Parts: sequence; structure tokens; C-alpha cells
Amino acid sequence: MTAPLKSYEQKPYDLARDLRALAKQCRHMAKAVKVAGIPGPRLSQPGFAPLIRIIAGQQVSVAAAAGIWAKLEKNCGGKVTAKAVLALQEPGLRASGFSGQKARYALGLAEAAATGALDFKALHKSDNDTVRATLTAYKGVGNWTADIYLMFCMGRGDVWPAADLGLQAGIQMLQGLKQRPDAKQGEAIAEIWRPYRSSAAIMLWHYYGFTRAADKAPLAGKKTAAKRQTRVKVPKAKRK
Repeated sequence: MTAPLKSYEQKPYDLARDLRALAKQCRHMAKAVKVAGIPGPRLSQPGFAPLIRIIAGQQVSVAAAAGIWAKLEKNCGGKVTAKAVLALQEPGLRASGFSGQKARYALGLAEAAATGALDFKALHKSDNDTVRATLTAYKGVGNWTADIYLMFCMGRGDVWPAADLGLQAGIQMLQGLKQRPDAKQGEAIAEIWRPYRSSAAIMLWHYYGFTRAADKAPLAGKKTAAKRQTRVKVPKAKRK
């Protein structure tokens, strides 16, 4: 049987609080927070629409995903619901920017949500393993998608999307590794960030993006970008 939820999983994580706790214990996280600042809130409401948005954003850029979502919202009459998606069918989803495969994934999830087979209210009361098992039973929802939903829509505090290339690149950059760690290696490294791995992952994405942008910007741009980051006092790290 799955162990009962721990207290930190029963309510949405607090990104700033968690990162300050991590910075006290891990010199790498302390460095990331000092360099890039604490990122802003990332949580959204759970439910059908956020899950479809994650599907829409799979393997495309942030800008492309935003464009697809804007078209879908417009074609759904301003609100993405299971009923609206079913009314569009594949041609309407394709017109919104979905690939044929993603359109079929979205329709499958819409059918399950419309019939009640996929109950988001019940899902919200479930532990992480149950959420993953429930979501990944549907085509188009892999472990990465389920983990992103757990993190950003359900606010679960100790989720680690091990296969995410951005996280692997973030670890490599932050720790100065010669090679990018694979999923298994990254997961092992992330053990030191329990029970705040969701916040650690968000910090790594933020640090990686901030550092890459700073590297590409002229010197003046670097100073401007740095001033815009949230300033926090970072305690001296006690251990790695």
C-alpha cells in the first residue's frame, strides 16, 4: 500500500520558504538563489484545462505553447472544457495548432473527463503514486506530464521529473559537471533536496534560463537583468 501523504504534501508548497530551507543545507542551491533570485509563483488551478495545456506544450517552445493555447481558448469560446474540446474534434484541434497525435490525446482525455472516468476532484485527494498511475493510463500522458501536473497544478512539494532535459542541464551548469547527468544520475543527485524537490526543480529551470540569458546579453543587459531579480539573504550553506 502507498504510505499516507506527509504533511508537506497536504497543502501546496511554498517556493520561497522551501528554497530558503534548501539554501541553508546545499551550497549549490545557495548559489542558484544568490545568482538568479527566487522565481515567482508557478502554481495554477488543477483540472482538465491545465492538463490539456501541459499536453499542448509537450516538445515545443514556451512561445509556441502559448500561441497554441491562445488559439485553443479562442476556438473553445474563451474557456477550455471537455465539452468544448469534444465539440472541436480533431479538425478544430488541428486548427488550434495541435498535431494529429496530440489532438487524439486531448480528445481521449476530454471523453474521460466528460464521462467522469477521469475525476479531477478525486485525483486531488490521491497520493502521488495514484495520481501518476491514473494519469499515465491515458495515451499522451507519460511520467513527465504527470509529474508536471503534480507540481504545477496540485502543488505537491516533493516531485522530481527525472527525464526532463532542462533539469539535467541545470544540474550540470550549477554544479560545473563535465557531462550532463542522465535521468538516473540526476535523480540520485536530487536526493539531497528531499522533501523539497519540486522547489529545487523550479529553481534549476529558473537558474538555467537566467544564466543562459545573461551569457547572451551584453554587459549592460546583464546588470539590468540582475537588478530585476528578487534579492534575498542566503544563509551560509552547512553542507552539500
